[in-house]
Amino acid sequence: MARAIRNARLNTRSARAGLPARREPYWASISAGCALGYRRGAKGGTWIAKFRDEAAKRHYESIGAADDVRDPDGLSVFSFGQAQEIARTFFDRKAREAAGHMAPHAGPYTVANAMEAYLRSYERRGAKALYHTRRVAETHILPVFGSLAIARLTAKKIEDWHHGPAEKPPLARTKAGFQPNHRRVDKTTDGIRKRRSTANRILTVLKAALNQAWAAGHAPTDDAWRRVKPFKSVDTARVRYLSQEETERLVNACEPAFRDLVCGALLTGCRYSELAALQAADFNSDAGVLTVRESKAGKPRHVVLSDEGQQHFVALTVGKIGTDPIFTRADGGRWGKSHQLRPMLQSCGRAKIMPPVSFHVLRHTHASALAMRGVPMGVIAEQLGHADTRMTEKHYAHLSGGYVADTIRAHFPTLGLAQHQDSSVVSLRPSARRS
Repeated sequence: MARAIRNARLNTRSARAGLPARREPYWASISAGCALGYRRGAKGGTWIAKFRDEAAKRHYESIGAADDVRDPDGLSVFSFGQAQEIARTFFDRKAREAAGHMAPHAGPYTVANAMEAYLRSYERRGAKALYHTRRVAETHILPVFGSLAIARLTAKKIEDWHHGPAEKPPLARTKAGFQPNHRRVDKTTDGIRKRRSTANRILTVLKAALNQAWAAGHAPTDDAWRRVKPFKSVDTARVRYLSQEETERLVNACEPAFRDLVCGALLTGCRYSELAALQAADFNSDAGVLTVRESKAGKPRHVVLSDEGQQHFVALTVGKIGTDPIFTRADGGRWGKSHQLRPMLQSCGRAKIMPPVSFHVLRHTHASALAMRGVPMGVIAEQLGHADTRMTEKHYAHLSGGYVADTIRAHFPTLGLAQHQDSSVVSLRPSARRS
């Protein structure tokens, strides 16, 4: 942090109290072309920053009220030192704009500006969770922080907001234009864990946008959000998967078109969005594999099919041209976003699977079946499209009968304790123990 300057007229509120009220600010030079001004009014003063570019054009930005009457809080009332810190952020931003390192921006850089820039960057990177990230911003972040300048964020304000979603009932699906609905509050331990996990994911989106803004010079420091910590130990949920009996009941309870989709998920471990995007050309009957071109990770992968899986996809693709969707609804249309929710709920009800499971549980069922049959974690990770085995081990390692035991025995060192045992101790023979 740059060293704060001192100015006899502006350092303290008592010094400023002796200045005559006037429209023209009292200026304190911070560096060449950069100055912090104090404008004294009838009910107190305000701070204003001034930057002069190479073309001698002046740029101004209002900072906020001076601490003439109220104590400084760093949000709406600022001391001379706090005003300098915010002014330096403004100077840095205008210098970057003048040098062509960033697009010009008028006025304070707000959280809404940061989110907009982050989402544009997110889209350029080709990330597949753009829709979800935008919804998080629109639902949870922008209504609270959108108009607030980043420089005025505080750790307490962010922390209070972060705890909000964890304490409120979860949102339910609501028709466009209607007031948001909420589900019943789940006060169980797992219900609290889920809400806290959701709050952590929302916090991650906010921090990512603010970190990008800070790196670009739009914030004087990242201290406010860096000091806000996520809830601990909330992402350790037990993975839900269907038993063989539940799987059979669910498949039998599905309508024909939805049954094809459910079987596709169980036989491949693919996500719903991946299945919905599959075209007939993505199935290679000679190699017995599916090519997933649009994955969550943003890169294609190959999914190996069992004999049963190959038979399923041969039946679904027969007579279709390469660009035809493999999975279609009963009316012949494509499966779109959220189209699986209602059929899945209805099928679970008919199959008496309580509580109902989401479509994503079919992916867990596929992976769990592989783990329980001793398939190596690396192979399962490749099948599911995980970047490495960390996520795979987190969710499925406990299902692999020999995985934990084999890993421990392979890596635990020999301590040499056997040589210290008392050789005079004689083990009881099996016959002696029975007598």
